Amino acid sequence: MVSFLISIVVLVVGYFTYGAFVEKVFGVEEERTTPAVELEDGVDFLPLSWGRIFLIQFLNIAGLGPIFGAIMGALFGPAAFIWIVLGSIFAGGVHDFFSGMLSIRHQGKSISEIVGIYLGENARKIMVVFSVVLLILVGTVFMTGPATLLANLELGGLSSVTMWLGIIIVYYFLATILPVDKIIGRIYPLFGAALLIMAVGIGSMLVIKGYNIPEIQLTNMHPKSLEVWPMLFVTIACGAISGFHATQSPMMARCLPNEKYGRRVFYGSMIAEGIIALIWAAAAMTFFDGGILGLNEAVANGGPAAVVKTISSSLLGTVGGVLAMLGVIAAPITSGDTAFRSARLVIADAVNFKQGETKNRLMLAFPIFAVGFLLTRIDFSVIWRYFAWSNQTLAMIVLWATAAYLIKNEKLHWIATIPATFMTAVSSTYILQAPEGFKLPTTISYPVGIVVAIVAITVFMKKFSGGVAQTETN
Repeated sequence: MVSFLISIVVLVVGYFTYGAFVEKVFGVEEERTTPAVELEDGVDFLPLSWGRIFLIQFLNIAGLGPIFGAIMGALFGPAAFIWIVLGSIFAGGVHDFFSGMLSIRHQGKSISEIVGIYLGENARKIMVVFSVVLLILVGTVFMTGPATLLANLELGGLSSVTMWLGIIIVYYFLATILPVDKIIGRIYPLFGAALLIMAVGIGSMLVIKGYNIPEIQLTNMHPKSLEVWPMLFVTIACGAISGFHATQSPMMARCLPNEKYGRRVFYGSMIAEGIIALIWAAAAMTFFDGGILGLNEAVANGGPAAVVKTISSSLLGTVGGVLAMLGVIAAPITSGDTAFRSARLVIADAVNFKQGETKNRLMLAFPIFAVGFLLTRIDFSVIWRYFAWSNQTLAMIVLWATAAYLIKNEKLHWIATIPATFMTAVSSTYILQAPEGFKLPTTISYPVGIVVAIVAITVFMKKFSGGVAQTETN
């Protein structure tokens, strides 16, 4: 219990200390006109209050990630607490803050364009394809999953997966093309607040009822003996660092009225997500009889969704269980719609296609959804397994782009270079030994992964050290 409480305190303190330090390194300019004001178009560029943006950003990046990922990460034991805390403060918070603030400094551009500015045109082209594919995959999976859950609940008497899929697609399409304040700006703050309240309720009951939350230890407790390195660092992504966040931050960068709110919205959302992950990891490894073994059995019998329902119903009552299931359904939906919206924006930025007019948005939305719908007809579970790796690889690339920006502008680049090197080791080691990768033994994947990370930072420093400061666009 002590380790759990200290971990939450450290996350909060990290926001006020390291978060403030990162903000100072970046150099916030409160008097600088933001894209939300300068380029306001009533659709994507639209000033909103920072509190509203925080809740939207929080839900955009959260979804089911800090819940399901934390539950699966809890199988490794309380070592998961260490990664959530350190990852959120020193990697995820930096990643999310700069992906949002660099977008603001470059007229609200998508993350692929930001990467291109600092890592070159080839990197930009790769990121455009990488981002769009990733976003459409996310959006598609978050069509079929919620549709199946809703059909099982038979809400409104509808038990057809196809019918619910159609309803979700229509909603996604509207959320993709309508102005950001019409749907997303109205319902997201409510869902975001609900997700926070539910997590606080679970965390409070763990403490009030005196659950024996295990203390931090470095022992690997995974029942299937999966390697902590690098599996834990990929399993818990959204609760520590996730490349998907970088695709979402520019969307809210187009709505931020003043740079002074950047830390609250971008770094703060990551810290809030870390707290959510801590709570669910603690609940998962504590609630079931037999501890980790009990959790493993629960996951095997019903998956993370069943774990959420069981814990919520027991700790918060029947109403809490119902709300939890609705949250499990709403969370992926609120990530799926913004995934498609972000895909539209990435493509629009890549070809410099203005999105102020409805017909322009429709010209991009129709083919995006056509591809997404076709993917729902295909069993691509094997392909989806690559999402875990591609997600962390995207985060790695964004951190390298951030480091390049800091060097070029003669700022302290190590706040990005160190986590970028770390994530390079994680991504390379994972794909070398993962079942969906090269399936190499740890005796090969470990040293090769470390060598790849060393080579990456060596090449990076050789290329960018001594670089001339780059002029930022307003």
